[in-house]
Amino acid sequence: MNSSIWRKIAWLALPSLCCVSVHAQSATRLELKQTIALPGVEGRIDHLAFDATGERLFVCALGNNTVEVLDLRKGERVHSITGLGAPQGVAYLPELDRIFVANDKGGICTIYDAKSYENVGEIDFKDDADNARYDDSSKRLFVGFGSGGIGIISAPEGKSIGSIKLSAHPEAFELEKQGHRIFVNVPNARHVAVIDRDKGEVIATWRTDLAFGNFPIALDETNHRLFVGCRLPSKLVVLDTESGKVIAKIDISGDSDDLFYDSKRHRIYAICGAGKIDIIEQADANTYKALAKMASADGARTGLFVPERETLFVAVPHRGSQKAEIRAYRVE
Repeated sequence: MNSSIWRKIAWLALPSLCCVSVHAQSATRLELKQTIALPGVEGRIDHLAFDATGERLFVCALGNNTVEVLDLRKGERVHSITGLGAPQGVAYLPELDRIFVANDKGGICTIYDAKSYENVGEIDFKDDADNARYDDSSKRLFVGFGSGGIGIISAPEGKSIGSIKLSAHPEAFELEKQGHRIFVNVPNARHVAVIDRDKGEVIATWRTDLAFGNFPIALDETNHRLFVGCRLPSKLVVLDTESGKVIAKIDISGDSDDLFYDSKRHRIYAICGAGKIDIIEQADANTYKALAKMASADGARTGLFVPERETLFVAVPHRGSQKAEIRAYRVE
């Protein structure tokens, strides 16, 4: 076959290739559907929690020492909980209508009535209370804190009932729903700690294959896969939760701090402070590829994925001309 015929074939094939490319991009598109301003909020923004019934979003404005309460129906801030000490983690418990806020300064976990926003209790973890996760089956709230511990709170009583020792400060962690383990990022120890929450102790530690700075984490319990976001270098590391072995490593954008698994679409969303939202496709339990990098804003590295709303919230801090705000993206 001569070269002119090859050129004709290539030219005829070009439109279909373009269609494939456009389809791939549109299939992974995040559509900005709502922006809620946070006037007067300065400094870093940390983690978020969601109230499905009241359609409220609770935002830890760490650098502002406040938790901002947003009404998603009105598209505006409706309250600021003030006087906090660098709030990092927040959990909303609908059956109690309580907000639990974990503070870095002083290590206090403060409990608020979610209607009046009045302080109704405090648990003292001494230092650096951080991420919070709720187990609704046991009615226990788990809070990472200090130089190495997971605190356990009886949510109905609002009291500490124990803690689990770790080798260094815990960052993000995930609770099994069909099991009894907790998977904890411990970046200063350069491992993921596996806790048996019935025994209240670490039963294994897993390495991330020379990728360090492991801060965000997400879990695909069905396929026994754990997703660990690392900053040094910037990688998504996939671990087998049965063996602890590394299954895959994928390049991601820098400064990731929140990571979410979308079980409906078999995707991972990495929110990265380098100004990108990375979307990674899970073809099967062992196969992953980067699909897209969506532009967000410099320093926007935290957020919340709410599957029932098919929405990814991203927290944007005030930097230069960029005002502090929450962006809500529709996942398609």
